[in-house]
Amino acid sequence: MTLRNRLPAFIADHYEVHEWRHASAILAHDFPNEWQDIIDVLTAFRLRREWIEVGGGNKSRVSAFIDGFLDQRGWRERQFRTGIVVDDLMKESPTHKVDCFKNGIGLEIEWNNKDPFYDRDLNNFRLLFDLRALSVGVIVTRADELQHIFRQLGRGSSYGESTTHMSKLLPRIEGGGGAGCPLLVFGITKALYLDTGGNVEQRVG
Repeated sequence: MTLRNRLPAFIADHYEVHEWRHASAILAHDFPNEWQDIIDVLTAFRLRREWIEVGGGNKSRVSAFIDGFLDQRGWRERQFRTGIVVDDLMKESPTHKVDCFKNGIGLEIEWNNKDPFYDRDLNNFRLLFDLRALSVGVIVTRADELQHIFRQLGRGSSYGESTTHMSKLLPRIEGGGGAGCPLLVFGITKALYLDTGGNVEQRVG
């Protein structure tokens, strides 16, 4: 069974999806509850115009929606205490926090950070996978095609070339950034965009 066959039609039609090392098969067969949580949050998600137009803040409305939804399903932000032992001397080397973590599945949301955040995420997934603390790493980011909408709304400079979008992520993964960790990546596309006009929401694209 291929990745597209495992995805509900809505997800396949509304997200740009890529996987490595059979991530979707592992999720679907070994972690069905976590797989369903991911499917449910992505099905419920819509990219609203006002979320793009309002800038600033520590957390985007995109991240807040996904975090809040998964929090209700028992997912939590998680940082692991790890260390290196040299001649019986322990040196602590804590991992970076994972945005959403549940039962060995980690999910990171990279909506509009600087693109080196991808390196941090992939290295974190690689380390946690090698330590057997993580089985699959998931990243939710944005598809390149959204840049057209950002420019239309006068927000193109806020979502620049050096920020997190799919064409910045894929070369890092294909270059081995995640090492042996199974990875599943979802890109938010214009099919999820809602342009609000008065009391009527219109999907554009």
